[in-house]
Amino acid sequence: KLLILVEQNEYNLFKISSELSGNIVSSLTDIRDYNKIEYILTNYKPDYVFHTAALKHITFVEDEPLEAIKTNFLATVKLCQLCKQLKLKKMIFISTDKAVNPTNIMGASKRLCEKYIQKISSDTRNTSYSIVRFGNVLGSTGSVVPLFEKQINNGGPVTITHPKIKRFFMTIREAVELVLISSQLKIKENGEIFILEMGESIYIKDLAKRMISLSGKDEKEIMIEYTGLR
Repeated sequence: KLLILVEQNEYNLFKISSELSGNIVSSLTDIRDYNKIEYILTNYKPDYVFHTAALKHITFVEDEPLEAIKTNFLATVKLCQLCKQLKLKKMIFISTDKAVNPTNIMGASKRLCEKYIQKISSDTRNTSYSIVRFGNVLGSTGSVVPLFEKQINNGGPVTITHPKIKRFFMTIREAVELVLISSQLKIKENGEIFILEMGESIYIKDLAKRMISLSGKDEKEIMIEYTGLR
């Protein structure tokens, strides 16, 4: 009936707004602007809130952990509280597989969000909360595939942090479907975590080798360089 797009990047908001038709409201809003978020939720009272806003680039977040706390955690806390206060039907939080035994700030900030959501949902009856964990989404902002593609086109090297790093991969379509399906599933307990069945995790180095091969080159022409874990 009504789709409310909340985005802090002007170009991205323009791009998606021009692709969609129907009953749409586009709002240039930062998730950290609590007053604006409160105004939007109070004014429109949406049935579903899909919370996808996050700082997710591992390197930047490692360098500036407080920014991750402000965007990833504190903004999530405020959003959860508003959904509860306004008795909105459901909030779906997008998390990451990096929240499992986190080894970096980004993963830790997302795990903190999961724990908070499970805490606030335990004593909330009117609003249901669910959490969806993603693997690496192919073609998303900051995805490794376009990076490798660019490095291969530039003649290499293809940079990988460590030869034993493995990741789960999923397509944008799979990611979207997981979010939509999880929003409709009957949850066993408030704050439940949903995970996409993504098969086996694959070595990043194998992905790089496959992409080098598909480009018509070999590893003598395009070198793989290991930069060390972040």
